[in-house]
Amino acid sequence: MKYPNRIIFMLVALVMSSFFGSAQTKIPLDAQVRTGKLANGFTYYIRKNTEPKNRVQLYLALKAGSILENDTQQGLAHFMEHMSFNGTKNYPKNELVNYLQKSGIRFGADLNAYTSFDETVYQLPLPTDDPELLKNGLQIMRDWAQDALLDPSEITKERGVVLEEKRLGKGAQERMQNKYLPAILNQSRYANRLPIGTDEVLNNFKPATLTQFYKDWYRPNLQALIVVGDIDVAQMEKMIKDKFSDLKNPANAPKRIEYKIPLLNKNQFIAVTDKEMQYTVAQVIIKHPGTEIITTTDLRNSIIRSLYNQMMDARFSELMKQADPPFLQGGSDIGNFLAGLDAATAVVVAKPGELEKGFKAVFTELEKVKKFGFTSTELNRVKETYLTGMEAALKEKDKTSSENYVQEYVKLFLKGTASPGIEYEFNYAKKTLPGISLAEVNGLTKRYLTDVNRDVIIMAPEKDLASLPKEATVNSWIKEVTSSNVLAYVDQVSDKPLMDVKPQPGKIVAEKKDEKVGFTELTLSNGVKVILKPTDFKNDEILINAFSPGGTSLYPDSLYESASFASALVARSGLASFNSIQLPKLLNGKLVSINPYITERTEGIAGSSAPKDLETAFQLINLYFTQPRLDQEIFQSVIQQQRGVLANRSDDPNSVFSDTISAVMGSHNVRRTGPTLEKLNQVKADQVLTVYKDRFADAGDFTFSFVGNFDIEKIKPLLEQYLGSLPTTKRVEEARDLNISAPLGLVEKKVYKGQEPKATVRLVFGGYYTYNTENNNQIDALAEVLQIKLIDRLREEESGVYSPGARASYTKYPKNKFSFTVSFGCGPENVDKLIAATLDEINKLKANGAQASDIGKFLAEEKRSTEVQLKQNGFWSGYLSSSYQLQEDPDQILTYVESLKKITPESLKEAANTYLSGKNLIKLILLPEDKTTAKAKQN
Repeated sequence: MKYPNRIIFMLVALVMSSFFGSAQTKIPLDAQVRTGKLANGFTYYIRKNTEPKNRVQLYLALKAGSILENDTQQGLAHFMEHMSFNGTKNYPKNELVNYLQKSGIRFGADLNAYTSFDETVYQLPLPTDDPELLKNGLQIMRDWAQDALLDPSEITKERGVVLEEKRLGKGAQERMQNKYLPAILNQSRYANRLPIGTDEVLNNFKPATLTQFYKDWYRPNLQALIVVGDIDVAQMEKMIKDKFSDLKNPANAPKRIEYKIPLLNKNQFIAVTDKEMQYTVAQVIIKHPGTEIITTTDLRNSIIRSLYNQMMDARFSELMKQADPPFLQGGSDIGNFLAGLDAATAVVVAKPGELEKGFKAVFTELEKVKKFGFTSTELNRVKETYLTGMEAALKEKDKTSSENYVQEYVKLFLKGTASPGIEYEFNYAKKTLPGISLAEVNGLTKRYLTDVNRDVIIMAPEKDLASLPKEATVNSWIKEVTSSNVLAYVDQVSDKPLMDVKPQPGKIVAEKKDEKVGFTELTLSNGVKVILKPTDFKNDEILINAFSPGGTSLYPDSLYESASFASALVARSGLASFNSIQLPKLLNGKLVSINPYITERTEGIAGSSAPKDLETAFQLINLYFTQPRLDQEIFQSVIQQQRGVLANRSDDPNSVFSDTISAVMGSHNVRRTGPTLEKLNQVKADQVLTVYKDRFADAGDFTFSFVGNFDIEKIKPLLEQYLGSLPTTKRVEEARDLNISAPLGLVEKKVYKGQEPKATVRLVFGGYYTYNTENNNQIDALAEVLQIKLIDRLREEESGVYSPGARASYTKYPKNKFSFTVSFGCGPENVDKLIAATLDEINKLKANGAQASDIGKFLAEEKRSTEVQLKQNGFWSGYLSSSYQLQEDPDQILTYVESLKKITPESLKEAANTYLSGKNLIKLILLPEDKTTAKAKQN
């Protein structure tokens, strides 16, 4: 039950009507799904869906994950997932990935898989306009199901890759998790079956051990194939029967045990610290028996829980809007935990030195709900929000992505979670929502916020160890709150309209059409330019974008910090006469989001709306120009939060490295160095509002774009009234060139931070550039070809990295420049070797050019991705806005795929020599700080 443009809640309701039957009725499966089970136990789900057209999603789901490993197999469920891409009966070695890349399917982005405790799932999106490719896609699924080769030589090579993936997860969070996980998992099997496994097993297991896991668990009675897309259902069903009926279950197969986490009927407490931990966090987990959504009774319980969570989230959101919020972050909800358990959780990220204050504040909010419950106005709002989301999903019934359906059926197979379809869900909700009482929702606090099976976990910086509370202290905090005289929540609402008086409209003074791309350009009497592209890609979506040249570049360094905070602070402060608490309540039940922004070179508006709420969106836009506000409490709240965030930033290796990269790449300009308390102190409320008002004082140089489901003639009056009336001063502005650029020549910067044996490498080639379509295509292709080569060399051949990356970027303004970045993580001992291997692959491209087969992969990927993008509102919204900002012809998208034909082995050889010459190369390397390097100064 996963649909776009809505928060996903399992639909629940009173089951009183004859249409839905009794409260214990099993929820029916959507009739649009064809499902079946072969004689060998293999299950399939098939659905025809044309979003996107000429595409299909194939998923293979397996009810086997790391929980089924024995002690000698820890990590091998995940390792087996890797091996499925390293040789099967019909696609030996790396031929599977190679074949699919030639067909336009990207490894990682499209072709992928995951392993969890209880399942392993493979995904393969395919075009359906090539019957041979579709047939081979099913063969790949069949190979994954039971025909992996498990070549010992390939296993040996993949060890390094998996160990590098494991290395990426090392750090403060992992070290602390290893300490508290056995406690919160109640010492169950789950505590020592993390999918990534152990170094000991991964380094030393014999191929036969992996083969045994594969033979035991990759079997048809634990597998399902999910097929959703633009296919013929009957034909697909026949193909599945022909292809998968001969799968065999092993003789004397081990029983698939459903492992659980036992409830201990006691409370647990653990405090852990780490020198790289930035914050002090307390989490309370109260575990309870859980249920899946199978019957209408389950649905009813789930909806009550969803409404509860929404109201609780809203209350904590209001707390964060105080001038001096009691914590950096806080919240509480009720949800799924693991292995058949649910949990009520509460979490607080404390301000430095204020754990007690933050902890008590969270529990005070819970105590308010316990003693006084929620209010009827709160419940009415979340019911309206819920039903609005359902209505939006129903309107998008014929536009729902195949991926959403697939995820739903995966869950149906693995967990039994019901999937009745949106029509059933909407009708059910509409009939039963009114019958859910406030008392029922309030009753969840007594049911879930209990004093047994409660775990308290505290995570903190190592330097704060001495000041951390003991279990008795935390229990006393809870007791103090429960025995205190808490005050009932007051629901702050306003019944005023968003806009008291509508503005005097302007006029449309010019109109021209682009018939090729299908958009209309209007000019309003105040100079505002509007681009309109109606589409039928979504039924309930209109995307809104606006930009104007200028941004923070127009202000001196002394105002930069205030300018950089301006749009975020105003956006959080409410609007016109509505404060930050009242405005969301006023907009409740509307599918509309409008946010102002200010970047370095532009200011503008970004947002979206359902067609029915479009006038509200226009009113919000108008008010962000004419009646912005800066709430002093919001200002203080944000500044206080940022102080807490910065307190221990220097202890985190990734933050230090990120700040170093930014500083080096920006030649240490003050606008590129990392955040500090000194910079934060420069943010002044009066400057913030002055900058914001200045940026939005003149609408005359703004260009708006609207992409989605609307009628041009019907939207024109709204444009005239709300955009045509915006103020204009007729000033002429352009963003200022700040002359901030990366240093030229050869630069190397090593950062020594962190205690884990892990390194991060970033190689940046850059320089001046001639910006045009042909060069842009060449450098994009060069990045993709190098990515392919680095995966082959660094991952498959060297076994030294998990996921190397190569990407190119280029700018037209303020100057034509390019940046070409290679990045990867690895062991510190391998840094020099892998950098050398990277430069060797680059030198091969410079000497020989690209292989035609690799160019073919890039062309296929671009052709396939462009086909999909041209049917997406998000693509057109971004593309049209970008075209106007860069003063480029929007029609060039129509010849984009054709323009790629100029890419040849020789052209990429020239591009490699031009852009990867090595004359301008910045090496940025993060290394661990050990006993030796700790004494060394950062060079």
